[in-house]
Amino acid sequence: MTAAAANGKAEPAPACALVIFGATGDLTRRLLVPALRNLRRDGLLAENFGLIGLASRDIGDEGFRKHLSDGMAQFKAGSGDADIDWFVQRAHYLSGRFEDPSIYKVLADKLREVEAAQHTAGNVLFYLATPPSEFAVIVAQLAKAGLTRETEGRWRRVIIEKPFGHDLASAIALNKKILMALDEGQIYRIDHYLGKETVQNIMVFRFANGFVEPLWNRDHIDNVRITVAETVGVEQRGRFYDKTGALRDMVPNHLFQLLTLIAMEPPSGFTADALRSEKSKVLDAVHRFDPEEARRNVVRGQYGAGIVDNKKIVPYREAPDVPATSMTETYVAMKLAIDNWRWAGVPFYLRTGKALAKRRSYITVQFKQAPLALFRDTPVERLPPNDLTLHIQPDEGVTLRFGVKIPGPAVRIEGVDLKFNYDDAFETTPSTGYETLIYDCMTGDPSLFQRADSIEAGWRVVQPILDAWREEGRTNLPIYPAGSSGPVEANQLLQRDGRRWRDIATDGLADGG
Repeated sequence: MTAAAANGKAEPAPACALVIFGATGDLTRRLLVPALRNLRRDGLLAENFGLIGLASRDIGDEGFRKHLSDGMAQFKAGSGDADIDWFVQRAHYLSGRFEDPSIYKVLADKLREVEAAQHTAGNVLFYLATPPSEFAVIVAQLAKAGLTRETEGRWRRVIIEKPFGHDLASAIALNKKILMALDEGQIYRIDHYLGKETVQNIMVFRFANGFVEPLWNRDHIDNVRITVAETVGVEQRGRFYDKTGALRDMVPNHLFQLLTLIAMEPPSGFTADALRSEKSKVLDAVHRFDPEEARRNVVRGQYGAGIVDNKKIVPYREAPDVPATSMTETYVAMKLAIDNWRWAGVPFYLRTGKALAKRRSYITVQFKQAPLALFRDTPVERLPPNDLTLHIQPDEGVTLRFGVKIPGPAVRIEGVDLKFNYDDAFETTPSTGYETLIYDCMTGDPSLFQRADSIEAGWRVVQPILDAWREEGRTNLPIYPAGSSGPVEANQLLQRDGRRWRDIATDGLADGG
């Protein structure tokens, strides 16, 4: 997590050069470039900073600088055109194929040139904004060219995007290949969800408030529900997405990161190893499904035609580059159990999907109800649920729901909300979620990045589900309307336990929990 100086403000990152593989891609333009501009705006980039883009397109330095300028101009939160000029003066571009050893010799020469011009101290951050198939190739070539070697206090670090593997075997193999070229301390497996303020605030909320931790266990918590809902469909990513699906794309990374932050034991301190070890222990404790349990406790679905944000959405199977008979899931929901002392008997419900009613991510922790016996001689038939909701996007904040007496002579109880919004309490500026993560990598803090053991532990939970689906073959894939909350089977997953999801189409609170 971001370090702070004695005055409470973060210091600028050390001098370094940033090399972006896949520099002309969508990720670079939409997220990385605005994040860099925001870091510059907030005074967190060193003046001694260099930027090298590398991709297959032959656009030259001027083409790359225009690519940067256009991307930064689209994002309005910077401090002005001076920021854009600052990056343009430090930007260079190389074109070549990632598997070609000769481009790495050219890159080595360019890094020496940038170091001499910008005084980057020989520190280099390599960002792999590429398809997953390129990860091992690039890392191997960097190592072969000597570009990952750390000498005389000069650091070399590599950021790797998700997905990290497509099943357990591939994740283990990828870890093995990368660890042949890099030390674990040089590898930063990024999940941009962990750059969001509310996600980081989960740890502060749990461990800095004395009233929370005594209640954070099976004695007081009835269930936990995690939702990550997207309104976008597959759009132009059909070829990639159809080989991936919602389970692989979202669960081993985004959803499991939220799960581990909610469920982990208090670490010995806010050190990277302590935090990451406790998160890995949670995944190790998640109950592994047998085939029958996977079929019973996991629901998948695929979106059909519908309306989202007043826009017509074609069925997934009619999207570009998607086979007309595709059985790839765009929605997944599941019920998990954590087999440890703190959480025994507490169900964790997770869901995520595309083309849903609203873009929302939140975690709801529902507490056990107080006994109704006190109110047996009153009109009160049921007590409103007590729950805590951590809102992650689009509006970051926390909501606590509790019961109060409705004014009047009779004893009637209704649930009300006590809500905290980040925007109301603090002066905030727009961000992409990548700012904190890039800064932490530059400062050498891996707290918010995944280790190899955590990656593999997540896939060990998911692999039995993949195996069960493979055995089922081309069956059992409900179609849900685009613009809905998902397949009805996902509602039944909770209804059989006497529970309900929150309504995605509302503010997440309207159905009473």
